[in-house]
Amino acid sequence: MGTSQPPPRVLTIAGSDSGGGAGIQADLKTMLALGTHGMSVVTAVTAQNSLGVQGVWELPPEAVEQQFRSVVDDIGVQAVKTGMLASAPLVTAVAGLLGELTVPVVVDPVGVATSGDRLLAAEALDAVRTKLLPAATVATPNLHEVTELTGVRVTAETDMRRAAAAVLALGPRWALIKGGHLPAGDATDLLTDGTEEHWLRAPRYPSRHTHGTGCTLASAIASRLAAGLPVPQAVAEAKDYVTGAIAAAFPLGAGAGPVHHGYRTGHPA
Repeated sequence: MGTSQPPPRVLTIAGSDSGGGAGIQADLKTMLALGTHGMSVVTAVTAQNSLGVQGVWELPPEAVEQQFRSVVDDIGVQAVKTGMLASAPLVTAVAGLLGELTVPVVVDPVGVATSGDRLLAAEALDAVRTKLLPAATVATPNLHEVTELTGVRVTAETDMRRAAAAVLALGPRWALIKGGHLPAGDATDLLTDGTEEHWLRAPRYPSRHTHGTGCTLASAIASRLAAGLPVPQAVAEAKDYVTGAIAAAFPLGAGAGPVHHGYRTGHPA
């Protein structure tokens, strides 16, 4: 047999979701679905299911750094996605590691899970603002995370430009303000670098089975960036993928089920 060329390589630096709907598990499913080779640096282990987060155990920074070194120094990466980083020491360690790279970095500034459980210590917010976001090619906060990071409250689509400007002031090259939590209308996101502006709209599906949407979107963006797409096209294609995954979401357990990462394969959930 001949040796085929490896697919684009994408690294996720995030927490583990034992229920498989979000975190590292969602990231790797997304990366596979979009034709990349996913690799992982686990920052924390959660006991988690469809009802919420029952426990969190963060790894020491040395373990995170060693995982990163093992992957980057041998295999190499073409894009990185960060998710749950749990604490200020972990945020600081990861930001330092990202500073060594020249590849696109997608930062999902995870603060609170879909269930409402906190996944980032409040005292770590300043490290996210001053150390992590400046390393981002694209930052992907939801509306709650925008408020935590900048103080800007978004209650309508008209507030999203102000929110994007506040996020960009923290240092990422592009800000993607996710409007999925707005109360009505399409699921509308704003992508901007302060000069270009792209409004991304998709149907809003009335489903509670949306566990892992933020992780999935950020991983999909990283996957498309690893394939060489420019940021606006990568984000647009990632949103299209996530919209389909939400439309195909399925119930799991007694609470919020996950989006269907493999819906494009044609296999039922």
